[in-house]
Amino acid sequence: MSVTKKPAIKKIKESDLYDPLKVYLENQGYILGAEVQDCDLVALKGDEMVIVELKTSVTLSLVIQAARRKDICDSVYIAVPLGQGKKSLPNGKGLKNLLRKLEVGLIVVRFMKTKTRVEVLLHPSPYEKRYRRRKQAAILREMDGRYGEFHKGGITTREERITAYRQECIRLASLLKRRGETSPAELKKESARPDKVQPILANNLYGWFDRVSRGVYRVNDTGLTALERYERDFPELTDLFK
Repeated sequence: MSVTKKPAIKKIKESDLYDPLKVYLENQGYILGAEVQDCDLVALKGDEMVIVELKTSVTLSLVIQAARRKDICDSVYIAVPLGQGKKSLPNGKGLKNLLRKLEVGLIVVRFMKTKTRVEVLLHPSPYEKRYRRRKQAAILREMDGRYGEFHKGGITTREERITAYRQECIRLASLLKRRGETSPAELKKESARPDKVQPILANNLYGWFDRVSRGVYRVNDTGLTALERYERDFPELTDLFK
């Protein structure tokens, strides 16, 4: 049985980006220079100057290099290739958001079977900082709603986060464990955040609570098991609710 080897895929080099970019920019009336004062590509049209830094992939050094070129002129781009079959750059949305803040443009050169195509994904323009007020308010609510901090920053996404909501659920479970079957009205009298009592019991996100009858709740076995775990793993938190 004969085995047919797949043809080797040609590795794209930085210099492979130059010719497609040269054609693209010259068609727009620019005069080009390569490797000018450590700049990979410089394009001139009248008083306008454009600097393009070429790399085979997006790296931190490339972004830093482009940011430094902003000391020379406003129109600075990074250019990277997209190989055959690739639809977009990894983390393209986040990359464009970062470059937009740095006021740096982004160009991709698509390498297809028989041709290349230059696409400008982002033009450099003055960045106007806009705070995301809703996100800011959510952060403030979360911090204000916590009884304390019970884990370190930098934990993995798989590790449990002791959020303000979870802390309030633990508090309610502790109250119900101590009091037995109780109405939300009675729980509100002992809760530091009475407005959270009814929504938490009604939504029952973690499955810790049972509705015994109209207006009466209890903590179930699932909740008691969870409380035992928190008492073991986060005693400094559960001690607050005893």
